[in-house]
Amino acid sequence: MLAIPSKRHAKREVHFLTRPEIEAILAAPDRTTWLGRRDHTLLLLAGQTGLRLSELTSLDRDAVHLGAGAHVRCVGKGRKERCTPLTALARRTLQSWLKEPARKATAALFPNVHGGRLSPDSVQSLLVKHVRAASVNCPSLASKRVSPHVLRHTAAMELLQAGVDCSVIALWLGHDSIDTTKVYLHAHLALKEAALAKLKPYERGKPTRFRPNNDRLLAFLDGL
Repeated sequence: MLAIPSKRHAKREVHFLTRPEIEAILAAPDRTTWLGRRDHTLLLLAGQTGLRLSELTSLDRDAVHLGAGAHVRCVGKGRKERCTPLTALARRTLQSWLKEPARKATAALFPNVHGGRLSPDSVQSLLVKHVRAASVNCPSLASKRVSPHVLRHTAAMELLQAGVDCSVIALWLGHDSIDTTKVYLHAHLALKEAALAKLKPYERGKPTRFRPNNDRLLAFLDGL
């Protein structure tokens, strides 16, 4: 039974954000407030690391390492632990966030106002709110349905565009198989256009008919 191939089904298109769109979303939270600083840090971390929603909401403060080789440690699918490196911007932002007093001594990296962990619905709600605000300055966002998983896709596409190999992206995102990561290759139109540009164009003129050479075998067959 294990040898029976799985049923083929249509694969959904991968949706991701452009650089101006993700920058507009990151600029939307009001960072003069505690909630705004929390939301900005959460969205920045999600867009840079590509962590799953469940991985984001389960992060503790001690999962962030800001020394040499700054990274965030999480436990993903199958209880597999992995470390994801941080950019200089993410490192500075998290450093400032960790200086904030913990709400009711909570261990959660991104708590709610009561000190508990954010629920998946809460993260989706705050993301929708900030996307709506960002669409004022970035109109292309108004026609897009942005979810936490779209931020994960966006992180993968940013890595792919930077020339990172698919096997490295698979490790980065915690994919069990590199085949899962290859879906981003199909979604990246710029890579396809670059490949097309490398092809030699057809020469202009009328197509020519095939003319056999003087091969003895061809001559023999022609005489049958």
